[in-house]
Formats: sequence, structure tokens, C-alpha cells
Amino acid sequence: MNTLSYKTVSVNKATVKKEWYVVDATDQILGRFSSEVAKIIRGKNKPDFTPHVDCGDYVIIVNAEKIRLTGNKLAEKQYKRHTGYPGGERWATPEDLLKKNPARIIEQAVKGMLPRNRLGAAIFKNLFIYAGPEHPHQAQQPKELKISTIK
Repeated sequence: MNTLSYKTVSVNKATVKKEWYVVDATDQILGRFSSEVAKIIRGKNKPDFTPHVDCGDYVIIVNAEKIRLTGNKLAEKQYKRHTGYPGGERWATPEDLLKKNPARIIEQAVKGMLPRNRLGAAIFKNLFIYAGPEHPHQAQQPKELKISTIK
């Protein structure tokens, strides 16, 4: 008797297949772009996604300095950090961060879309962001990935 097997495939650290992708952030909208990148590094775009395993791919983001924010967010949005000392709250606008460290804006957006636990911290290490068009990961032979967020 032939019976079909509908077993759920659950990957583990040994059986996961990870790929390397290069994504260009030129003229992409920050939130839409970050959510797509978060899906890829989390592994939600794969048919064998397993929630408790780091089964996502590695993503290299280039041209982070050319990311776009819609509306008045460039001047009005506020990013808060704390130095760790009493009265150490520091505020910055995306305009300030783009001048100082353009990769930080995308880092914060993607990190906010990941789980807040050890798995989320491990998944975040699969993301590499560079302000310009060059990156040092040629040895991994990354594939070009087009993310279309302009709607």
C-alpha cells in the first residue's frame, strides 16, 4: 500500500543551507527595504523555515548612504540611545546619522524586526552593511539580489 508522507521538515544547524546575497540600497525606502532584508536573514523566504533555528541567508547591503526616508522623517524622526550614565540620553535625527554613520539607520531598522533573544542576536550577525558600493566579501561569491520596494 502506497501512503504519502506529509512529514514536517525541520532543519537544524547541520542541515541548513545558507547563501550569500548582495543587495543595493540605492533609492530604497527604509522600512520596506528593511522588512525584506529581515525576512531573508531570518529565513522566512525559504520553504523549510524553522522558527527556532538560524536558517536564514547572509546579506550584504551596499550603498547604505543612499537609502530614502519618506515624508519629513529625515528631519523629524528621532533616534534615542543612552550612554549608560545618569542623564545620558542622546537624541539624533536620521539626517545626523546619515552624515556620521549611514549604516546605523539600516542596522536599527532591521534589528527592530528580529526576535529579541539569543537567536535574534545570532541572526543579526548574518547582516553586513557598507556605506559605499564596495564590500570585502568577494571570496563568498555573493549573488546579486533585487529587492523592489518602490510602490
